Amino acid sequence: MSSSAAGSGTILTVTLNLALDVTYVADGVDWDGVNRVRSVHRRAGGKGVNVARVLAALGRDVLVTGLAGGPNGRAAEADLSAAGLPAALTPIAAESRATLAVCDPAPLPYGAAPAGPGGGGAASDGTASEDAAPARTAGPRTALFNEPGPVVTEAELDDFLRGYDRRLRDAAAVVISGSLPPGVPAGFYAELAARARGRGVPAIVDADGEPLRAAPAGRPAVLKPNAEELARALSAADLRAPGGGPETGGPESGGPESGGPESGGPEARGTPAGVPGAGHALITDALAGAGVLRRDGAESVVVSLGADGLLAVTPEGAWRAAMPYRVAGNPTGAGDALVAGLALGLMEGTPWPDRLRRAAALGAAAVAAPVAGDFDEETFRRVLPGIRVDPVGP
Repeated sequence: MSSSAAGSGTILTVTLNLALDVTYVADGVDWDGVNRVRSVHRRAGGKGVNVARVLAALGRDVLVTGLAGGPNGRAAEADLSAAGLPAALTPIAAESRATLAVCDPAPLPYGAAPAGPGGGGAASDGTASEDAAPARTAGPRTALFNEPGPVVTEAELDDFLRGYDRRLRDAAAVVISGSLPPGVPAGFYAELAARARGRGVPAIVDADGEPLRAAPAGRPAVLKPNAEELARALSAADLRAPGGGPETGGPESGGPESGGPESGGPEARGTPAGVPGAGHALITDALAGAGVLRRDGAESVVVSLGADGLLAVTPEGAWRAAMPYRVAGNPTGAGDALVAGLALGLMEGTPWPDRLRRAAALGAAAVAAPVAGDFDEETFRRVLPGIRVDPVGP
């Protein structure tokens, strides 16, 4: 651990692909026509920024780091300042990206057409359309449009690393999350995690694709993929390799010397014990994937399963947190709120079941908030007691 006492100190967040997030809220979106936007939100974004917003709202000291350039970067920095979020962003020559979220809190029933010419479920001549689908209730919907980000030079990355190393001295934990902009090598998150570990600072990595697959080499304290990201990052050969199964019986399980069974089939991977809700295949696949990432160096792996909750495979054992009910709303930023909860638990040394319960509740509360980086406190308080955390074993 760093020099900070347990439960105190600054949580450093890393957002290399900083964004200016634009959220349009519109009712009954017509994807083939013109829409009237009810409200617009523009704010600094990126996964690490969202994590920092949640932590700050919970009263924790945070520092946003990353890369920023051009008008979008300046607008994002200005928003961070206005929000009272401390930031130390490394300047780059290229312009930071923008993202667009279109949120329809009350979409039309499935199969219905929007009002207006040719709308209302009628053909253009005013008669009922013969092929119109029967109306069914639709929940809130959100579409995301994410730009790839700026090209980053090697010199700019070196500048960032020098600042990162300095700031680790005062950090209690670091959250490294989001996509990598063009020009940044896939192993960069592993390097950041390794630098943090070398200074006694635990790191959480939330990534996708090659950055996720490379991250265990940096020996992060926690890797946090979702189920789809985990499946994309691993191959069949990974799962067949010795030690790839989800051993959960003791503190050394899942590591390079676990000596556990291979994970080539369901019998070797094990099945969940006493865990309702999610199918055995989902849990089994997540256990196997988490076992691979732990074998390759990650200390703990937390897999988000969407509405089916969370699965954590740790040195102390494996648990699944099951949600009591589905929360409707905008899912953008829910995973970031979840990561904020994991960072708090990591810094405080909270037992894993309690850590997962709070993280899952924060994720659900973020769904109930209209904009990424926020969470609904009432939803958090309401859902927290109902989250069930059960051990999962082979």
